[in-house]
Amino acid sequence: MPDSRAIYSVFITGVTLVNKGKTVFAQLMDFVPYYRFQQAVECYRGNRWVQEFYCWDQWLALAYAQLTARRSLRDIETTLTAQSQKLYHMGFSCPVKRNTLANANQKRDWRIYRDFAYALIDIARPLYAGDNLGVDLDKTVYALDATTIDLCLSLFRWATFRQAKAAVKMHTLMELHSSLPVWITVTTGNVHDVHALDDIWLEPGTILVIDRAYLDFKRLFVLNQRAVFFIIRAKSNLQFRRLYSRTQDVSPNVQGDQTGVLTGYYSYRNYPEQSRRIHYKDPETGDQLIFLTNNTLLPGQTIADLYKHRWKIELFFRWIKQHLRIEAFYGTSDNAVQTQIWTAIATYVLVAIVKKRLRIDYSLYKLLQVLSVTLFEKMPINQVLTNPNYILDRKSNPNQLSLLDLSLGQ
Repeated sequence: MPDSRAIYSVFITGVTLVNKGKTVFAQLMDFVPYYRFQQAVECYRGNRWVQEFYCWDQWLALAYAQLTARRSLRDIETTLTAQSQKLYHMGFSCPVKRNTLANANQKRDWRIYRDFAYALIDIARPLYAGDNLGVDLDKTVYALDATTIDLCLSLFRWATFRQAKAAVKMHTLMELHSSLPVWITVTTGNVHDVHALDDIWLEPGTILVIDRAYLDFKRLFVLNQRAVFFIIRAKSNLQFRRLYSRTQDVSPNVQGDQTGVLTGYYSYRNYPEQSRRIHYKDPETGDQLIFLTNNTLLPGQTIADLYKHRWKIELFFRWIKQHLRIEAFYGTSDNAVQTQIWTAIATYVLVAIVKKRLRIDYSLYKLLQVLSVTLFEKMPINQVLTNPNYILDRKSNPNQLSLLDLSLGQ
């Protein structure tokens, strides 16, 4: 397949882009590691027997759909057909037909886009390595959580969840200082969150922040044996015997910091070593929170602060559901759903890469707003993304947008 992207060249020197008649969409795609994409395609033989509409065309169509919030295959076809004279300059090798795209989503291995998304994550992580979490800490902190995406049972019968409901679940491990997902798996909705602990691998010395859905002492003990620190909310019926209390590094909100052992029969059998229990009062809400951790060095206030940062992954789920197309699916098969979810993740990470490489101060939300209305323009992308005239301030829910901008627009 000839690389049509090479017809018009863009030169990147620092943050200066020289536009040679390319659309903003084509310039955005220049940040894609094309050779890594082709490696994934060749690994799963994505272009085998394909005469036209290659995997690259499929990626371009789905990325366009994500960036412009297209809700259906017909919507994608209609809007791209209206710009048919610009498709070549966007990188497409042929027109985008609804049936052709549906067939590609149905048959081409979704793992192509999973591997491609991970390739983008590998590029993005070093770019965000210098970002500050806001906590005086030299260790990498991760958060693990899952979100459920509801589906129609009559159309997605394979996505087992409940008797009268279908769903898929996206399990995500996020690096908190960068707000980037570093591991994702998509399962049917009936898979419990805690099973994700069996699949992830973390470097010794890192910290994992999780909520009560992951309170499985057998699995937590495995993390402890691997020298991985965990911070988790305890349940109200926790059976715990105090051995001694810590008095150093006392904070007004830390009402108790104790070291002890679990006393429940199964709890102690699964986690026979000492653990640390911290009683914390949230100064904003007044809620009483109890944390369990195997880290004996960090102050109790730091443990609480790290758990508070876990909400970044909740905001990520909310953000990606609202601003990327993963709830209105373009196909009903498992392969089509997986393909769309992974292209949504790839699009999110690609915009994050562009934000860092062009040193854009706007949040990811604002960048997506700008891109959604300027993809067909022929002007330098850095000029587009730094032009305040393109910023669209939707005021339907200003509090929520402020929260997202604060957490994801670092």
